[in-house]
Amino acid sequence: MTQIPPQFWSRPAVAAALAECDLPAILEEVRQAHGWTQAQLAEAVGYSQSWVSKVIRGRQPLTVDQVREISIRVGVPLHLLRFGVRGDDVPTKRREFGKTLALTALAGVALPKRPDVDATTVATLTSITGAQRRLEATTPARELARGAVAHVDLASRILGRAARSPYADDVRAGLSEAAGFAAWVHADMHDTGSARLYYRRAIDSARQADNTLLAAYMIGSLAAFEIDADDPLSGLSRLVRARQEIGDRPPATARAWLSSIEALGHATARNEVAALQALATAEAAVQASERAAAPPWPWVFPFDGAKLAGYRALAMVRLGRPEEAVAAFNESLSSAQPGVKQRGVLMTEIATAKAMSRHYEEALHLASNALAVGTTYGSERVLHRVKTFRRSYRGPMSDTLRSFDERLQTTLL
Repeated sequence: MTQIPPQFWSRPAVAAALAECDLPAILEEVRQAHGWTQAQLAEAVGYSQSWVSKVIRGRQPLTVDQVREISIRVGVPLHLLRFGVRGDDVPTKRREFGKTLALTALAGVALPKRPDVDATTVATLTSITGAQRRLEATTPARELARGAVAHVDLASRILGRAARSPYADDVRAGLSEAAGFAAWVHADMHDTGSARLYYRRAIDSARQADNTLLAAYMIGSLAAFEIDADDPLSGLSRLVRARQEIGDRPPATARAWLSSIEALGHATARNEVAALQALATAEAAVQASERAAAPPWPWVFPFDGAKLAGYRALAMVRLGRPEEAVAAFNESLSSAQPGVKQRGVLMTEIATAKAMSRHYEEALHLASNALAVGTTYGSERVLHRVKTFRRSYRGPMSDTLRSFDERLQTTLL
């Protein structure tokens, strides 16, 4: 079988499928990369063509072992799927992969009982966090919060049993990822105190695991959170620490991401020169990252030009440059479609840019759509952005504005 080149796994479509553990999409990308027919793909994975056809069309559920088996046969790096060890073979637990992890994450069910902590324990911890992240895009944060906190507590208890084992650092890294997700959920609930608490726990656990890349990621995530909470100076100071953590030769993906957050921080602080300089640094790093074989964990998705355009758009809004903001938003959204709640956030930003350009009706339409997202998905983060938009709105009174205000007031009751 022809070897797939390393850069194949960093293609946007492939990286997105890996992040979602979407094996049908991965198989189709592999088939196209090899130039195979579906029959040749079926031969490679060792199943019938009709069975493979059902898998690709999403009509054939897969067990954990089948995902692993097929991935190995076609050369999918298991670490990019965030698991790589055999799970329980108990028949009652051989469910469809995504449903098993999702239900485990929501219910806070304890891990399968084993006499000792081992590699399967670590894989299960990270798989649960991955399932929770997949649910987050379309699930109200309040429905996920209890499970996320329970998972952090569970990981902490497991670490207590694993403290002297060879797997201790891996469990610490798993605890860091779990705490980072709990922080994100609380940020979406606009519970800033809890979000900071869990981000700090994520950072401490990554440091204790001696995982500088993960520690830098969590510090950078906290920096982005502080900037989003209108505290750019705190965010910028944390970015300095993130760079110190990661060392003098960070991966290009990390450099691009950190510089983009820095640009947003400077723009929020109204330092235009520093913001534009940071964006230029990020652009150079994006070009370097595109030549890399694959994005390093925890940056599952490649930080490409579309993602940089999104940060540039946010920076331009804060710098009061609406035309450039709208152009950057168009560039970003033409290449990548964010999750529903993130689209709600972006709609408020675009609405702000439109209002700056005196396109008031269009701005109010976007803000109304964002309000619908915030109420439907229970995202306090989106609702906070909508309220911020309304406070800054300087357009004329109109029927559209009155209707918008009535809907907004209803959410506050």
